[in-house]
Amino acid sequence: MKSFASDNYAGVLPEVMQALHDANIDHARSYGADEITKRVTAKFKEVFDADVSVYFVFNGTGANVLSISSATHSYNAVLCADTSHIYNDESSAPETFTGCRFFPVTANEHGKMDIAGITDRLIRKGDVHYAQNAMVSITQTTEYGTVYAPAEISAIATLAHDNGLYMHVDGSRFFNAAAALGCGLADISAKAGVDILSLGGAKAGMMFGEVVVVFNKKLNEHIAYKHKQVMQLASKTRFIAAQFEAMLGNELWRKTASHSNAMAKLLCDSLAGNSHFKITRPVQANAIFAEIPRHWYEPLQELSPFYVWKDSTHEVRLMCAWDTTEAEVRAFAAAVNGMQG
Repeated sequence: MKSFASDNYAGVLPEVMQALHDANIDHARSYGADEITKRVTAKFKEVFDADVSVYFVFNGTGANVLSISSATHSYNAVLCADTSHIYNDESSAPETFTGCRFFPVTANEHGKMDIAGITDRLIRKGDVHYAQNAMVSITQTTEYGTVYAPAEISAIATLAHDNGLYMHVDGSRFFNAAAALGCGLADISAKAGVDILSLGGAKAGMMFGEVVVVFNKKLNEHIAYKHKQVMQLASKTRFIAAQFEAMLGNELWRKTASHSNAMAKLLCDSLAGNSHFKITRPVQANAIFAEIPRHWYEPLQELSPFYVWKDSTHEVRLMCAWDTTEAEVRAFAAAVNGMQG
């Protein structure tokens, strides 16, 4: 049985593997000057219905570091959820490379920042003794697998802009969010007032690679230089771009993200009647969070690995991927339902 630990555990989509093979046939110009990268850049403009700039990077941490550093100085601060990936799970890379202070805003029970929480941190503007706020960063989907609706993003972006801040989205599971909402990628980015987006590929079925999508043209002034400075400029950019071409073509991303979301919903429904399996967060995308008896950890993890999210409350995370099958979901659910409380 496959793992329910992370969509990072999954392999590579066949269409992506084919795209890598096709990109490997001949020589091509380096550092993004190749025809594949040019073609995919044009596709991003079409998909986001905006004159975007795109910067392909190796990984999610690199995408976030590049996004944040393009809009900040070392005396600035970034407001983010206290549950966010950039605050908890990227070591000190964002703070080390940007020099910024990261102020955690208490997330609500759904893992989201709200207007009130952000507003409470909009203080001491012009005070040289205080790191100056420059950016609000949200995670889509959130670390609890929940989804910001377009109106929620727009409200946060408006608040940020009214206070002279940029709006960033850490979108490592951005495709899952759009699939869950049944909307286009532009609806939760360009059309919602987002300035810059870290768009994930690896969790969606690529072998490696992410992309930074820039909507606010003011951020183009320095980002190309930052791209090189933070060691994310690939000499063979075409091998990242080709994978995104496969993902964007015929909305492959929507098909695969919708499947992983559906598998999470199936798993949730299959365990809904189990009184010892307490769902703790709304299941909106491809993640399930639940509290289970502590003595279930070992036998269930031997069957299929998963993460213990909060050991003090026995909260675990089960994550579905593009290659999770209905049979695997039902087999795991049957094992859970067969456990003794």
